[in-house]
Amino acid sequence: MDNSLAVVYLSILLVLLSVAGFTIFRQVFKTRRIENALSRLQKKLNKEKGTTQEYYELASIYLDKKVYAQAISLFQKALKAAEQEAEENIAPIYNGLGYAYFAQEQYDLAIRNYKEALKHRPQYITALNNLGHAYERKNLTAQALQTYEQTLEFEPNNSTAKRRAEKLRRRIGVSA
Repeated sequence: MDNSLAVVYLSILLVLLSVAGFTIFRQVFKTRRIENALSRLQKKLNKEKGTTQEYYELASIYLDKKVYAQAISLFQKALKAAEQEAEENIAPIYNGLGYAYFAQEQYDLAIRNYKEALKHRPQYITALNNLGHAYERKNLTAQALQTYEQTLEFEPNNSTAKRRAEKLRRRIGVSA
């Protein structure tokens, strides 16, 4: 009896250690991959002009690292490169730029860039949710609610828009 209980405890411990080891191993590889991409892109872009995708990728890494000023600069370079390359899919660049401004509490600039992203892709759900959030931070409740409702028109099961719209409706006393 005591022996079987010890085996169960050791088995549970082994499973927990295996899961923890796997998680740590996976995180190390993810971090290493990101750091390699960061190093490669920095070296390349310091030596020569990059593509829209390269500027966007490096800016996104800086966003993840919360280095917003450098991310903004790179997103702007991505937009210039996109113009020269006649790249049409620039909505994610404007959305990233908006997010960087939002993170620095520059809500007016964030809103402007989210709107620009939506000009290029009107049903861009991420930009719509981000725009709604920026409106909330500016205390523009009616615009925020309208933006979340627009998101729900395109994607009725969007959990972020549902949750935020419901909160705003309760705040202003409007039913769905």
